[in-house]
Amino acid sequence: MSACLLWLGLSALWQAANTQAAFTIDQVTLTVLPGNNVASGTNLSLRCEAKVSHSLPQPLTYSFSFLQDDQVMYSKNTSVSVVERSLSPARVFNSGRYQCTVRIYDKIKPSTSQTLRVTGLQVPTLKVKSDIISEGEDISATCSAPEETGGLNFYFYEDNQEVKRVSSKSNSVTTTLTMQKLIDVYLHCVYIYLMHPDAGFSNKSNTVKVIVQDLDAIRPKISIFPNTNVVEGDRVLITCQVRDSSDLELFLTKGNTLLNQSKSTFTYSLTVRAEDSGDYVCKAEKGSVQKKTVYELNVSELFSKPILRMNPDQVFEGERFTLSCRSDVRSPEKIKKEDIKYTLLKEGRHIFSGADYFVTASLATNGKYSCVAVAKGVNKTSQQLHLKAKVPVSGPVIRVVDMVIVGRPFKVSCESENGTLPIIYTLLKARMSMAEKRVDEAADKALFSIDSISSPEEIYSFTCQAQNQGPSISRTSQPLTAEVIVPVSKPVLEPQDITVTEGSDLTLTCRVQKGTYPIIFTWYHNRLPLPSQKVRSLEGQYIIKTIERDQRGDYYCEASNYNTEIKRSYPARIGVSLAVWKKALIGVFCILLLVAIVIVLTVFLKKMPNPRRKKQENELSVKPSRPKSGDPMRVSLTLDIEDNTILNGTPCVMGRNVWSENVSGSDSDDHTDVDYELVHPQEVDPSKEVLLKKSTEPEDSGQNTEVQMSTPGVSEQAEGQAALEYAQLNNSEQEPA
Repeated sequence: MSACLLWLGLSALWQAANTQAAFTIDQVTLTVLPGNNVASGTNLSLRCEAKVSHSLPQPLTYSFSFLQDDQVMYSKNTSVSVVERSLSPARVFNSGRYQCTVRIYDKIKPSTSQTLRVTGLQVPTLKVKSDIISEGEDISATCSAPEETGGLNFYFYEDNQEVKRVSSKSNSVTTTLTMQKLIDVYLHCVYIYLMHPDAGFSNKSNTVKVIVQDLDAIRPKISIFPNTNVVEGDRVLITCQVRDSSDLELFLTKGNTLLNQSKSTFTYSLTVRAEDSGDYVCKAEKGSVQKKTVYELNVSELFSKPILRMNPDQVFEGERFTLSCRSDVRSPEKIKKEDIKYTLLKEGRHIFSGADYFVTASLATNGKYSCVAVAKGVNKTSQQLHLKAKVPVSGPVIRVVDMVIVGRPFKVSCESENGTLPIIYTLLKARMSMAEKRVDEAADKALFSIDSISSPEEIYSFTCQAQNQGPSISRTSQPLTAEVIVPVSKPVLEPQDITVTEGSDLTLTCRVQKGTYPIIFTWYHNRLPLPSQKVRSLEGQYIIKTIERDQRGDYYCEASNYNTEIKRSYPARIGVSLAVWKKALIGVFCILLLVAIVIVLTVFLKKMPNPRRKKQENELSVKPSRPKSGDPMRVSLTLDIEDNTILNGTPCVMGRNVWSENVSGSDSDDHTDVDYELVHPQEVDPSKEVLLKKSTEPEDSGQNTEVQMSTPGVSEQAEGQAALEYAQLNNSEQEPA
């Protein structure tokens, strides 16, 4: 049984699935009949049709929905494919955008939108509760448009002037209108749709005439006694009355001042003064209706308002002055001048009875004064007089405003601690007037410009005067005292153009002839700044410790004080020589260098190879020279020279004529001057015979020996000079060059 039920359920689901899948909604069409633009009251209908393709034997169920401005207004389920919705009769409220949708199972399809416009509004109807009312009474009015639906806005007019506006969710409204006029009025109303303001206003409703009856019974009357020749001090009675006093109020006013109030007739009494003249109004109010009556009252002055005067009008402390209070009589038939009594007040307090008050000005008399005149029960108060005695100017003080520098302009101020403005200040130099200035405001100051001074002592020649009571009374200040800055003179740098030894200390002194302390000295080396020095003297020193060679060059200094002009010295050329130990070191180095060069050359020459060696002895011929008278003996020597390597490695026989220069009788016999001459050996002709002579002669002490090498054919030199003959060794072997 369970298996059977399960099979039936599965079959039903299968059939339902096949059913849903066996149709399609081809098209949904919305039609507005008879058209999309109709007049109000037209029989209107909306027709929605669905076209569906399907293969099912049973009919389908259609779910239709009609929408107005996207809001569902009507729905219907049916088995037919066409549904109509009637909107009869059509009203402006039905205007809008319409659409219909069709739903079959889970498939939905909408139609295209259709816009419906209904023109024309119903003419409204106006009704009033009563068309005859009394002045101040309200009107109950009803405006309706029974054929319209939806929210409406109603407008009420009184003689074509809008007086009220009321919104309603229905097609009718009742309101209360307050009459704005005391004559008959004509009322009408119109309306518009809240949701369709573009439809415009409806036509005017019917016009209703409302008759307004005047409430003359509540109009008040006013009377004043006496009504002629009213003078200050007279008692006046003002009566305000009304014929019908039921449910009303009476008021007596003057300007914006309420004098009395009552619910029935009343009388108001007062003793009048000149300021009581004016319009008096009696008002009666009943509901929103007000009736009034006006009466003008004129009050003549008994005497004028007193005037308080001061003589003189300006007074300084310590001076006498008078306060006088006077009134003019305006009604001589009622009072005399003697009847008026005066009282003097200060700050509202009584200080004197009488018309004239004599007093000496001081700080205590300053204040606000007024006076009161009284006669026949009438009192009048004068305007206030503010008395402030002037303060004589005190001795002024003269001060410098900025720094005083010799040769430059500066400013001074002149000011008195006490004194009533305006004050006139005068600048004096050596008691002669230089400039004048008037100060009218407390914020102002008397400032004077002085071109310059040539010396500090000149500052004491300036004074100033102050006056505020006239030239005859003035005060003079003490002489001006201030620090005067003297600019520095051109500085001198010492020492000038010297040379110092490297490693020593050098002191550079920068000196000025004048200038106010402190003075700032700055040194420069080759235009590059060195440290500055601020001193309270006319000179400053800069010490260069252990001076070095790179510190030589041009030096100069600058001097200034108090931001004055900077003065520069002439430059000084400082030279730096080498230290003694460096000089000695250089000398030793040079000597060692020369010795090293000689040693190197000697070693180099000795190590050079000798191209030929001599294996034969050289014979030297030594013969005596012919001495002159007084000359030392000359000796010729024959030297045997071993094989040597001399200059450039060339074998040679070194022969040198050695003799002494002729010595004068004053010269010592021991002095000899030997000249050496190197002669390159020459090849000897084998045909020539080399003769070697050796001669030895006894010599005195201090004799000279002359070595002479001779060659045949060479004659002896005259004047005792020895001839050196070269002889080649016999049987010597010549080596190729």
